[in-house]
Amino acid sequence: MNLIKIDKFYPNYKEQIFGGDDIKGYDVYSDREEKIGEVHDALLDENGRFRYLVIDTGFWIFGKNVLLPVGYAQMDYDRHRVYVIGMTKAQAESLPEYHDNMTVDYDYEERVRNVYRPMAANRSAGATSAQAKTSDRDTYSYDHEPELYTTTEQDHKNLKLYEEKLIANKDRYKSGEVTLGKHVESETAQVSVPVEKERVVIERNSPSEAREVQPGTADFHDGEVARVEVYEEAANIEKKAFVREEVGVKKEVKRDTVDAKEKVRREELEVNVDGNPVVKGRR
Repeated sequence: MNLIKIDKFYPNYKEQIFGGDDIKGYDVYSDREEKIGEVHDALLDENGRFRYLVIDTGFWIFGKNVLLPVGYAQMDYDRHRVYVIGMTKAQAESLPEYHDNMTVDYDYEERVRNVYRPMAANRSAGATSAQAKTSDRDTYSYDHEPELYTTTEQDHKNLKLYEEKLIANKDRYKSGEVTLGKHVESETAQVSVPVEKERVVIERNSPSEAREVQPGTADFHDGEVARVEVYEEAANIEKKAFVREEVGVKKEVKRDTVDAKEKVRREELEVNVDGNPVVKGRR
Protein backbone atom coordinates (compact mmCIF):
# COMPACT_ATOMS: atom_id res chain seq x y z
CA MET A 1 0.00 0.00 0.00
CA ASN A 2 1.69 3.13 -1.24
CA LEU A 3 1.21 6.34 0.72
CA ILE A 4 1.24 9.65 -1.12
CA LYS A 5 1.69 13.18 0.20
CA ILE A 6 -1.43 15.27 -0.04
CA ASP A 7 -0.01 17.85 -2.46
CA LYS A 8 1.15 15.08 -4.80
CA PHE A 9 -2.31 13.49 -4.94
CA TYR A 10 -4.29 16.76 -4.88
CA PRO A 11 -2.11 19.62 -6.20
CA ASN A 12 -4.96 22.05 -5.35
CA TYR A 13 -5.91 20.38 -2.07
CA LYS A 14 -6.45 23.70 -0.29
CA GLU A 15 -9.37 24.53 -2.56
CA GLN A 16 -10.49 21.00 -3.34
CA ILE A 17 -10.69 19.74 0.24
CA PHE A 18 -10.33 22.54 2.76
CA GLY A 19 -12.20 25.38 1.08
CA GLY A 20 -9.08 27.51 0.61
CA ASP A 21 -7.58 26.69 3.99
CA ASP A 22 -4.34 24.79 4.52
CA ILE A 23 -4.19 22.02 7.07
CA LYS A 24 -0.41 22.23 7.12
CA GLY A 25 0.57 24.40 10.06
CA TYR A 26 -2.46 23.52 12.20
CA ASP A 27 -1.48 23.31 15.86
CA VAL A 28 -1.71 19.87 17.42
CA TYR A 29 -2.88 19.51 21.03
CA SER A 30 -3.58 16.67 23.38
CA ASP A 31 -7.02 16.38 24.94
CA ARG A 32 -5.48 17.96 28.04
CA GLU A 33 -4.74 21.16 26.07
CA GLU A 34 -1.03 20.36 25.99
CA LYS A 35 0.55 21.45 22.74
CA ILE A 36 2.23 18.57 20.94
CA GLY A 37 3.38 20.30 17.76
CA GLU A 38 1.89 21.18 14.38
CA VAL A 39 0.75 19.45 11.23
CA HIS A 40 3.68 19.07 8.86
CA ASP A 41 1.96 17.08 6.09
CA ALA A 42 -0.74 14.49 5.36
CA LEU A 43 -0.40 11.05 3.78
CA LEU A 44 -3.11 9.51 1.60
CA ASP A 45 -3.54 6.02 0.19
CA GLU A 46 -3.80 5.19 -3.51
CA ASN A 47 -7.55 5.92 -3.46
CA GLY A 48 -7.10 9.42 -2.03
CA ARG A 49 -8.29 8.57 1.49
CA PHE A 50 -6.58 10.18 4.46
CA ARG A 51 -4.49 7.72 6.47
CA TYR A 52 -1.99 9.76 8.51
CA LEU A 53 -1.16 13.27 9.59
CA VAL A 54 2.55 13.98 9.85
CA ILE A 55 3.10 15.79 13.15
CA ASP A 56 6.15 17.96 13.81
CA THR A 57 6.50 17.65 17.58
CA GLY A 58 8.67 20.74 17.86
CA PHE A 59 10.47 20.88 21.21
CA TRP A 60 7.95 18.56 22.84
CA ILE A 61 10.02 15.46 22.07
CA PHE A 62 13.15 16.94 20.55
CA GLY A 63 11.50 18.01 17.32
CA LYS A 64 11.05 14.72 15.49
CA ASN A 65 8.24 14.09 13.01
CA VAL A 66 5.83 11.24 13.76
CA LEU A 67 2.71 9.78 12.13
CA LEU A 68 -0.78 10.15 13.58
CA PRO A 69 -3.49 7.81 12.19
CA VAL A 70 -6.34 9.97 10.98
CA GLY A 71 -8.85 8.15 13.21
CA TYR A 72 -7.07 9.67 16.24
CA ALA A 73 -7.34 13.23 14.95
CA GLN A 74 -10.20 15.53 15.89
CA MET A 75 -10.30 18.55 13.58
CA ASP A 76 -11.18 22.00 14.87
CA TYR A 77 -11.23 24.11 11.71
CA ASP A 78 -12.38 27.27 13.50
CA ARG A 79 -9.32 27.30 15.77
CA HIS A 80 -6.96 25.71 13.21
CA ARG A 81 -6.22 22.89 15.60
CA VAL A 82 -5.97 19.15 15.63
CA TYR A 83 -6.66 17.33 18.89
CA VAL A 84 -5.15 13.94 19.65
CA ILE A 85 -7.22 11.96 22.12
CA GLY A 86 -5.34 9.92 24.70
CA MET A 87 -1.77 10.45 23.51
CA THR A 88 0.89 10.95 26.14
CA LYS A 89 4.38 12.32 25.73
CA ALA A 90 5.84 8.88 26.47
CA GLN A 91 3.77 7.34 23.68
CA ALA A 92 4.86 10.04 21.23
CA GLU A 93 8.49 9.42 22.13
CA SER A 94 8.06 5.70 21.38
CA LEU A 95 6.80 6.37 17.85
CA PRO A 96 9.31 5.76 15.03
CA GLU A 97 10.59 8.94 13.44
CA TYR A 98 9.27 9.96 10.03
CA HIS A 99 11.37 11.65 7.32
CA ASP A 100 10.07 13.33 4.18
CA ASN A 101 12.29 11.30 1.86
CA MET A 102 11.59 7.89 3.41
CA THR A 103 9.39 5.11 2.05
CA VAL A 104 6.60 4.13 4.40
CA ASP A 105 6.29 0.37 4.09
CA TYR A 106 4.25 -2.25 5.94
CA ASP A 107 6.92 -2.90 8.57
CA TYR A 108 7.23 0.78 9.42
CA GLU A 109 3.45 1.15 9.66
CA GLU A 110 3.27 -1.84 11.97
CA ARG A 111 5.72 -0.14 14.33
CA VAL A 112 3.45 2.92 14.29
CA ARG A 113 0.26 0.90 14.76
CA ASN A 114 1.70 -1.06 17.66
CA VAL A 115 2.03 2.20 19.59
CA TYR A 116 -1.58 3.21 18.95
CA ARG A 117 -3.27 -0.19 19.30
CA PRO A 118 -3.24 -0.19 23.14
CA MET A 119 -4.76 3.29 23.00
CA ALA A 120 -7.40 2.01 20.58
CA ALA A 121 -8.21 -0.87 22.90
CA ASN A 122 -8.74 1.57 25.79
CA ARG A 123 -10.99 3.77 23.68
CA SER A 124 -13.14 0.83 22.55
CA ALA A 125 -13.47 -0.80 25.98
CA GLY A 126 -10.85 -3.43 25.33
CA ALA A 127 -12.05 -4.44 21.87
CA THR A 128 -9.41 -4.87 19.21
CA SER A 129 -9.64 -5.91 15.58
CA ALA A 130 -9.27 -9.68 15.17
CA GLN A 131 -8.67 -9.15 11.45
CA ALA A 132 -5.66 -6.93 12.16
CA LYS A 133 -4.14 -9.59 14.44
CA THR A 134 -4.31 -12.27 11.77
CA SER A 135 -3.30 -10.09 8.80
CA ASP A 136 0.08 -9.88 7.16
CA ARG A 137 1.67 -7.61 4.58
CA ASP A 138 -0.27 -9.33 1.79
CA THR A 139 -3.71 -9.33 3.42
CA TYR A 140 -3.73 -6.23 5.63
CA SER A 141 -6.33 -3.56 4.93
CA TYR A 142 -6.87 -0.22 6.67
CA ASP A 143 -10.51 -1.23 7.01
CA HIS A 144 -9.41 -3.94 9.47
CA GLU A 145 -8.73 -1.24 12.06
CA PRO A 146 -11.48 1.38 11.80
CA GLU A 147 -10.53 2.78 15.22
CA LEU A 148 -7.27 3.97 13.63
CA TYR A 149 -8.34 5.00 10.15
CA THR A 150 -12.05 5.76 10.04
CA THR A 151 -13.06 9.40 9.55
CA THR A 152 -16.37 10.64 10.95
CA GLU A 153 -18.55 13.61 10.23
CA GLN A 154 -18.23 14.74 13.84
CA ASP A 155 -14.42 14.70 14.05
CA HIS A 156 -13.41 15.35 10.45
CA LYS A 157 -16.25 17.24 8.79
CA ASN A 158 -15.18 19.71 6.20
CA LEU A 159 -16.53 21.89 3.41
CA LYS A 160 -16.04 20.13 0.09
CA LEU A 161 -16.96 21.44 -3.34
CA TYR A 162 -17.79 18.86 -5.95
CA GLU A 163 -17.36 18.86 -9.68
CA GLU A 164 -18.28 16.50 -12.46
CA LYS A 165 -15.68 14.86 -14.65
CA LEU A 166 -16.00 12.76 -17.76
CA ILE A 167 -14.95 9.18 -17.11
CA ALA A 168 -14.16 7.18 -20.23
CA ASN A 169 -14.82 3.45 -20.19
CA LYS A 170 -15.21 0.82 -22.84
CA ASP A 171 -17.98 -1.74 -23.24
CA ARG A 172 -17.35 -4.84 -25.30
CA TYR A 173 -20.33 -6.16 -27.23
CA LYS A 174 -20.96 -8.60 -30.06
CA SER A 175 -21.32 -6.66 -33.30
CA GLY A 176 -21.96 -9.69 -35.50
CA GLU A 177 -20.60 -13.02 -36.57
CA VAL A 178 -19.21 -14.59 -39.73
CA THR A 179 -20.13 -18.14 -40.72
CA LEU A 180 -18.28 -20.02 -43.45
CA GLY A 181 -20.11 -22.73 -45.39
CA LYS A 182 -19.94 -24.61 -48.69
CA HIS A 183 -22.39 -25.20 -51.50
CA VAL A 184 -22.10 -27.27 -54.69
CA GLU A 185 -22.26 -25.75 -58.14
CA SER A 186 -22.59 -27.99 -61.19
CA GLU A 187 -21.39 -27.27 -64.70
CA THR A 188 -20.85 -29.29 -67.88
CA ALA A 189 -17.24 -30.03 -68.64
CA GLN A 190 -16.00 -31.19 -72.03
CA VAL A 191 -12.88 -33.15 -72.87
CA SER A 192 -11.66 -34.56 -76.20
CA VAL A 193 -9.95 -37.93 -76.48
CA PRO A 194 -8.64 -39.11 -79.89
CA VAL A 195 -9.52 -42.79 -80.55
CA GLU A 196 -8.46 -45.14 -83.30
CA LYS A 197 -10.56 -47.75 -85.15
CA GLU A 198 -9.19 -50.29 -87.52
CA ARG A 199 -10.95 -50.97 -90.79
CA VAL A 200 -10.30 -53.83 -93.24
CA VAL A 201 -9.68 -52.71 -96.75
CA ILE A 202 -10.05 -55.39 -99.42
CA GLU A 203 -8.49 -54.63 -102.73
CA ARG A 204 -9.45 -56.69 -105.76
CA ASN A 205 -7.44 -56.31 -109.00
CA SER A 206 -8.12 -57.86 -112.39
CA PRO A 207 -4.98 -58.60 -114.37
CA SER A 208 -4.71 -56.90 -117.69
CA GLU A 209 -4.12 -60.15 -119.43
CA ALA A 210 -4.90 -63.69 -118.47
CA ARG A 211 -2.04 -65.78 -117.07
CA GLU A 212 -2.06 -69.53 -117.14
CA VAL A 213 -1.18 -71.36 -113.99
CA GLN A 214 0.69 -74.61 -113.84
CA PRO A 215 -1.42 -77.73 -113.79
CA GLY A 216 -2.08 -78.88 -110.19
CA THR A 217 -1.37 -75.55 -108.54
CA ALA A 218 -4.92 -74.31 -108.62
CA ASP A 219 -6.63 -75.34 -105.38
CA PHE A 220 -10.31 -75.10 -105.76
CA HIS A 221 -12.21 -75.52 -102.43
CA ASP A 222 -14.77 -73.86 -100.22
CA GLY A 223 -14.01 -72.27 -96.85
CA GLU A 224 -11.83 -69.63 -95.20
CA VAL A 225 -8.84 -68.45 -97.06
CA ALA A 226 -7.59 -65.57 -94.72
CA ARG A 227 -8.25 -64.07 -91.16
CA VAL A 228 -7.58 -60.48 -90.12
CA GLU A 229 -8.27 -59.23 -86.54
CA VAL A 230 -9.71 -55.73 -86.36
CA TYR A 231 -9.28 -53.46 -83.26
CA GLU A 232 -10.64 -50.10 -82.26
CA GLU A 233 -10.25 -47.75 -79.21
CA ALA A 234 -13.11 -46.61 -77.01
CA ALA A 235 -13.03 -43.44 -74.81
CA ASN A 236 -12.91 -44.13 -71.01
CA ILE A 237 -14.12 -40.95 -69.12
CA GLU A 238 -14.11 -40.81 -65.29
CA LYS A 239 -14.31 -38.07 -62.62
CA LYS A 240 -11.83 -37.54 -59.76
CA ALA A 241 -11.90 -34.92 -56.93
CA PHE A 242 -8.93 -32.55 -56.39
CA VAL A 243 -8.20 -29.81 -53.80
CA ARG A 244 -9.09 -26.59 -55.56
CA GLU A 245 -8.53 -23.98 -52.78
CA GLU A 246 -7.61 -23.79 -49.08
CA VAL A 247 -9.34 -21.24 -46.83
CA GLY A 248 -7.84 -20.00 -43.51
CA VAL A 249 -9.87 -18.04 -40.92
CA LYS A 250 -8.43 -15.54 -38.41
CA LYS A 251 -9.41 -12.29 -36.66
CA GLU A 252 -7.56 -9.00 -36.51
CA VAL A 253 -8.21 -5.99 -34.27
CA LYS A 254 -8.65 -2.52 -35.71
CA ARG A 255 -8.25 0.30 -33.21
CA ASP A 256 -10.03 3.64 -33.46
CA THR A 257 -10.18 6.62 -31.12
CA VAL A 258 -13.64 7.87 -30.15
CA ASP A 259 -13.88 11.53 -29.09
CA ALA A 260 -16.78 12.70 -26.93
CA LYS A 261 -17.88 16.06 -25.60
CA GLU A 262 -20.30 16.59 -22.75
CA LYS A 263 -21.21 19.48 -20.45
CA VAL A 264 -19.98 19.03 -16.88
CA ARG A 265 -21.03 20.94 -13.80
CA ARG A 266 -18.95 22.34 -10.98
CA GLU A 267 -19.96 23.82 -7.66
CA GLU A 268 -18.55 27.22 -6.78
CA LEU A 269 -18.64 28.74 -3.32
CA GLU A 270 -21.08 31.62 -2.80
CA VAL A 271 -20.83 33.88 0.23
CA ASN A 272 -23.90 35.97 1.11
CA VAL A 273 -23.27 38.89 3.45
CA ASP A 274 -25.96 40.56 5.51
CA GLY A 275 -24.84 43.78 7.16
CA ASN A 276 -21.17 44.67 7.48
CA PRO A 277 -19.43 41.65 8.95
CA VAL A 278 -15.70 41.21 8.42
CA VAL A 279 -15.13 38.17 6.22
CA LYS A 280 -11.64 36.83 5.59
CA GLY A 281 -10.93 34.30 2.90
CA ARG A 282 -7.82 32.25 2.32
CA ARG A 283 -6.67 30.61 -0.87
